[in-house]
Amino acid sequence: MARVEGNSTLKRLRNRYLLVVMNEDTYEEVVKFRLSRLSVYIILSSTFVLFTILTVALIVFTPIKYYLPGVGYGDARQVREYRQLKIRADSMENAMKFKQQYLDDLKKVLEGKTPSLDTNKLDLPKEDNTNE
Repeated sequence: MARVEGNSTLKRLRNRYLLVVMNEDTYEEVVKFRLSRLSVYIILSSTFVLFTILTVALIVFTPIKYYLPGVGYGDARQVREYRQLKIRADSMENAMKFKQQYLDDLKKVLEGKTPSLDTNKLDLPKEDNTNE
């Protein structure tokens, strides 16, 4: 196996390269960059860190965090209070619905609009269950 010397690796990182962007039709140089592997690595790493910081800041300091599961609710006490408030709101909604139905039925009774129920006894012929 060939040994990789630390000195040669550092030299390869510092070697200079020329990046030229040319116009294909006229072969005119548009932009010229002098780069090394180390500078490209530093630029890409810095860009990645910057985008990561911007993404985290966007999530932490805006209401987007409420759309992420488990992030925007807070601690366990707040989650428990949220559930209790939701249960109370649902029970109050059901109570209001039942009270409104009671008041509507009471209004019908007071106006005399009660539905007449069929309470007559039906005379059905009896079946003879004798074995013949």
